[in-house]
Amino acid sequence: MSDYRDRIAALAARAREDRRTFDAPDDPPDEERAVRVLREGVGDVVAVYVDARTGEFAPLDREEMALLERALNDWLELYTRCHGREIDTEFTVREVAELAVDTRDLADTAQLLTGVPGR
Repeated sequence: MSDYRDRIAALAARAREDRRTFDAPDDPPDEERAVRVLREGVGDVVAVYVDARTGEFAPLDREEMALLERALNDWLELYTRCHGREIDTEFTVREVAELAVDTRDLADTAQLLTGVPGR
């Protein structure tokens, strides 16, 4: 168990709640909402992961990684729903974090991973 357990549990709970209460936009895309999902969801997951992997390196256990990845994929799926698409995602936190570092842009990262929105 890492020092990040509480932060990860809070992210997982928030992602589950966001998914449970999500209402798809009537007239997609809802770009503002999609960006908010990326910033306040995906971005928070990536930040915890990067923080744990840099600095004082805090190993995350399997349960913590599973919670982070479920939260990440919940928010990526909500991002696609903001664009009127419904896809199942199964990305690892590592691959999303690495791509986010490379692109330096969460919207570009999400688009490259999900294909949403189309180019």
